[in-house]
This record gives sequence, C-alpha cells and structure tokens, in this order.
Amino acid sequence: MTLDEAILKRRSVRGFLPREVPEETIREVFELAQRAPSNCNIQPWISHVVSGESLKALGQKMVDAALAGVPHDPDFTADRKFPGVYRERQIDAAVKLYGAMGIERNDRPRREWAYRRNLQAFDAPHAVFVFMHGDFEEREAVDLGIYAQTLMLALTSRGIDSCAQGALSLYPTIIRDHLGLDATHRIIYGISFGYEDVAMPANATRVGRAPLDTSVVFHRGLRT
Repeated sequence: MTLDEAILKRRSVRGFLPREVPEETIREVFELAQRAPSNCNIQPWISHVVSGESLKALGQKMVDAALAGVPHDPDFTADRKFPGVYRERQIDAAVKLYGAMGIERNDRPRREWAYRRNLQAFDAPHAVFVFMHGDFEEREAVDLGIYAQTLMLALTSRGIDSCAQGALSLYPTIIRDHLGLDATHRIIYGISFGYEDVAMPANATRVGRAPLDTSVVFHRGLRT
C-alpha cells in the first residue's frame, strides 16, 4: 500500500472482531511510529498498549463509573464548544454516525449505550493510551498528534483498523490506577485498534472533508 493509499483508506472504525493482532506486527507498527517528528526530538509520547482481558477490565471500570454518574475528570479540556463551521462539521459527523446505527436523536437510552461503547474501545482487542509528562503543555501535545497519525497510517498499511478516541481519556484516574501509573502521566487520547467487524452498523459511517480552499491559503510574492 502506498502512502497516498493509506491516507485515503484510513478512517475511524467503531466495531472490531475479537481476533488479536500478532504481537510482532504490533511491535513493528510502534517502531515505525517512533519515527514521528517532535520538537527538539524530545519524543514526548508515553504509550501503554492494553490488550485482551486487561482492556476488557479497564473498559468495564470506566463503564461502571459512567453508570454510577461519576463525572469526567480529563487531564485536558474535553468538552469544548465548537463555534461556527466547526460545530456544523461536528453535527454532520454525529448525524451520519447515529444515522448509520439507526439511533434517533431523542432515543436517549441507545445514545447512552453508544457512548458506553466508546469507553469499551468498541470491543477492540487492543487499545493504546497515550500520555505525556505532567510538565508538558500544548506544544508537546501537537507532537502527540503527529505521533497518532503516524501510528494509524502504519496500522492502515498493514490492514489494521483503528479509531482515535478522546473518550478514552475521560477517566484518567481510573486508567492510571489500572496501569499502575502516577499523576505525572497525563493522558491525551486513546486509540483502539484491530480488525474491522463489517457487520457493525457504525462502520457504515462515511464523512467527508472540507474543500482545500476553505482550509489552506497559498501566498505568492510580496505583500505591498
């Protein structure tokens, strides 16, 4: 698969088969992700790959917290309100996702069920939880975004599907306790990965991208 093909093929998959990715392949993918660029080459990402029963147990802990009404306590702002066209794009994505699942806007029980599937990494056999050191802020968080894209493209090129999830950062205390980490580890996001379950309705979701000229401005010559 060429780089162009991997970029075009990669999409968020929200339903996985139980089949695990071979450990050798996982290590190969993460070795490639280590090549991601970062400011001053500090490589600020700290990745914890959680699989099998450990991932199921962690997901259940977060679901139990949600059902008990435990409020989210993300290390970084998670409930930001998007303005203007950004809000329109968010709504469009949600309409297409819930439409694919056949969930009506006023169907609160099924919407809550769909939310809880996020916390269970969509039943993926693997998820990586990506942290950075507690002293780091926005500049280093950008590097984690570059790392995520590198990782997901490497997965895609090997026929492995993934979904980057902010929802996997909503209960950082539960995650840290499960993984035996201290508070200096601040989580940015998680990425669930494995092999797509094509029978899962959510995986029929397709979203577009804004036209190039709405996002990119080309400058030539000198301004006078």
